[in-house]
Amino acid sequence: MGYELREHTADVAVAATGETLGAGFGAAADGMAAAMAATWPETGGERREIAVTAESREALLFDYLDRLIYERDIRSVLPVDNTGRVERPADDPESGTDEGGWAFTGTYRGVPLAAVDARDLKAVTYAEMTVERQDDGWQVYVVFDV
Repeated sequence: MGYELREHTADVAVAATGETLGAGFGAAADGMAAAMAATWPETGGERREIAVTAESREALLFDYLDRLIYERDIRSVLPVDNTGRVERPADDPESGTDEGGWAFTGTYRGVPLAAVDARDLKAVTYAEMTVERQDDGWQVYVVFDV
């Protein structure tokens, strides 16, 4: 399970998979990091916690990745080694419906931007976004404005 960068008109897309929905979100976030920097140090940087909530899986993915872009901007770090868990407060976290709220909690390692050769990634978009359960886990597809 992991991610793959894909060309998308003037933007860049990430196709990611994970055994759990949280792992799929983390893989998408790692793909976002790879869209910003081809390489980064394997060690160093502070591990930080992150939490977001939203009304649907797609909105949760958008808000999570948008929050990572915010973390990049205010802390001057590249968020890598992303991990997390997705839950539905009142229901099964991996059900096929979007009724009720969704919550993501996780961590990332913030590599200082001074330690990488990074390009700007402006924003996450809803364009063509998918979050789908597959037989072997979850598939996530997201497009970023560069």
